[in-house]
Amino acid sequence: LARMQFLQIMSGKLGSLELLFQIPFCQKQFPYTYLSTSACVYSKKKKGNSYEQVDQQKYKNLVHSVTSCKTSAQTPETILEEDNLLYGPPAKHRPPIKARTKTPKNWVPLINPSKRILPVSSNSNIPMKIGLQRMKMPSVTRILQQTLSPQQVFYLERWKNKMIEELGKEGFEEYTKNLFFQGELFHSALESIFLSEEMAARDQGEDDVVAGYLSSVEHVLEDISEVKALESGVHHETLQYLGLVDCVAKYRGQLCVIDWKTSEKPKPFLQNTYDNPLQVAAYIGAINHDANYDFQVHCGLIVVAYKNGSPAHPHFMDTDLCSQYWNKWLLRLEEYMDKN
Repeated sequence: LARMQFLQIMSGKLGSLELLFQIPFCQKQFPYTYLSTSACVYSKKKKGNSYEQVDQQKYKNLVHSVTSCKTSAQTPETILEEDNLLYGPPAKHRPPIKARTKTPKNWVPLINPSKRILPVSSNSNIPMKIGLQRMKMPSVTRILQQTLSPQQVFYLERWKNKMIEELGKEGFEEYTKNLFFQGELFHSALESIFLSEEMAARDQGEDDVVAGYLSSVEHVLEDISEVKALESGVHHETLQYLGLVDCVAKYRGQLCVIDWKTSEKPKPFLQNTYDNPLQVAAYIGAINHDANYDFQVHCGLIVVAYKNGSPAHPHFMDTDLCSQYWNKWLLRLEEYMDKN
């Protein structure tokens, strides 16, 4: 068919169809390959362009309407409707209920609202030192020791067994005895410093076993003033427990129960002091409910001193923190009473 079309075109131009059928002419002037190639190129029909069949004006208007729209047609309501159709209504899950903080059954406030604060007497600069009365009351130390958690007991036993392996049983007993003895000397040295305006006691302590501890707390002593009690016995008249307070004084202007601790390992955080905050809170509550003391305390301070003389870590407890540990102390006290 292509050849016939080509022949017809050519015949129109040459005027004589017979000349095309002459063999020499066809072979030399129009080779077969040239004939077929020319025919194929010429006879190739243009394929229809699908874009040409589109309504250009309508397409232009559609693109303009989409690109010129600045805001989404969707609204929170339509999105919610689509989600409901696709996934169903949202499941209403209740938020997890937080575990309630356990409260003591026999709750007594940390601050005594009915206590009368007496006017400052002339000899108020002399620290109080009331002897510990041996009444039929458990001590704060005993209560805390007998209400240790299983985890606390585990770690204490593991530490004890490790020390016995290293030092032997007799060596461990000697080690604990020396720690207790050093603690007593340290407290006695501090008491001498607070009772004397001179520095003789501190200078005397430089040559004994507590020299490192005194050097450790030197920067803390600079912030302590108006000592009101030293190594003084306290008892809670309502809750019926007693204890021996190391010191009651002002620390940076805040009246505190101060507890002096010695340690061979650094304790830079309050949580490193284990049950010591509960002990301080128990002493604060006892002072506030003890008629022997004409003042009330709202804050606490735990000072951890080090034998090597490195700066001690003071851990201040404000009123809110003391109240938190007071509630924990009341729970431990109830646990002890239930056991005994």
